[in-house]
Amino acid sequence: MKISYNKLVKISLILIFTVIFAGSVVRMTGSGMGCPDWPKCFGYLIPPIERSQLDWKKSHRYKKGEIIIKNKTLRVAKNDFVSSSIYEEENWSLYTKHDYADFNASHTWIEYINRLLGALSGIVILFMTITSIKFYKINKKIILISILVLFGLIFEAWLGKEVVDSNLKPFKVSIHLIGALIIVFGLTLLTYLTDKKIESIKTNPIINKFSILLLVMTFFEIILGIQVREFVDSKIDLKGNSAMNIFPFEFDVHRSFSLLIVGLNIYFYRKLKKMKLILPIYNFILFLIGLEIIIGISMFYFSFPFLSQPLHLLVASLLFASQSFVVFKLNIKK
Repeated sequence: MKISYNKLVKISLILIFTVIFAGSVVRMTGSGMGCPDWPKCFGYLIPPIERSQLDWKKSHRYKKGEIIIKNKTLRVAKNDFVSSSIYEEENWSLYTKHDYADFNASHTWIEYINRLLGALSGIVILFMTITSIKFYKINKKIILISILVLFGLIFEAWLGKEVVDSNLKPFKVSIHLIGALIIVFGLTLLTYLTDKKIESIKTNPIINKFSILLLVMTFFEIILGIQVREFVDSKIDLKGNSAMNIFPFEFDVHRSFSLLIVGLNIYFYRKLKKMKLILPIYNFILFLIGLEIIIGISMFYFSFPFLSQPLHLLVASLLFASQSFVVFKLNIKK
């Protein structure tokens, strides 16, 4: 059965949202170094489930690139070989990209699942890009955007490697997230351009520009949230309100700016309603904004309830995509 290009785009978008959520779970649980190497995990395609699997063993067949933990360091097999009755240093090289050498089965498999979802999204987006060739005579922009999304995902994969090699430097983790949002933007644009049921809306330039302003504000608000999260990560020994109170400026701006976003979006909704412009998606946008605020309040006052951080980011990503869709609908003619 053939799958239409538009369906591939929508599947890709859903997968990227899943990856964003999974990546946030990785961050929340501290599982980012669950697989200390990349793209494999401890040198295996399927990671270990027990710490004993990473111990050196005698008379064991090792493959090139497989990793063991020896003297609290990672050692990498130089070549394929069968170990003798004693550990021989010449068969191993020290893993030098970082000095993290712990194993936690839960962390390993959370990170591994995150990588599998990323790989799955890559396969679908590659297929989507190949399928876009059919638009060569109709709309070459679709092919170009598809290629840019694919290259964006390739960049994200490379950046994922850099994140692991840097032992999860907060700045690189944040850039990783921003890259995912850019991919969401591209896939949302492709969804709009290729869905025949969706039509553009003709309105005045002020309304069009206001929709862009709201989208930019949401993106800026997400950046502020990332900065708050970077601080929390850097103070990992602190939890909940104690972390926020030490560094109040970014958090206060983040919180206050969210109220401004609420007010302007309600104003914009009423303006559209007054002009008799029916945009059902804006009911969803207002719902997402309200939900985002509720989750944010729970994070601050209840010390980050379980899954609150991933849900906060997922809702923000859905909001960004929904507002992008509104911008396209008002500003790009079909």
